[in-house]
Amino acid sequence: MSYSELSVEERATIQIGHAQGFSLRGIACLINRSPSTISRELRRNRDACGAVSYTHLRAHETRG
Repeated sequence: MSYSELSVEERATIQIGHAQGFSLRGIACLINRSPSTISRELRRNRDACGAVSYTHLRAHETRG
């Protein structure tokens, strides 16, 4: 199994889907990724209080 990094476009779709209240599975379906990938991406980009304040540009800058 190979891994490919999320693109800026995929992260933007995650941001929009999350803001619109889509489920993890719903967002994953939109970008053809695993729901666990979406979960990890949102969890990785929580703020200091633990709230998900996901923005695709900030997530793309801090990837790694």
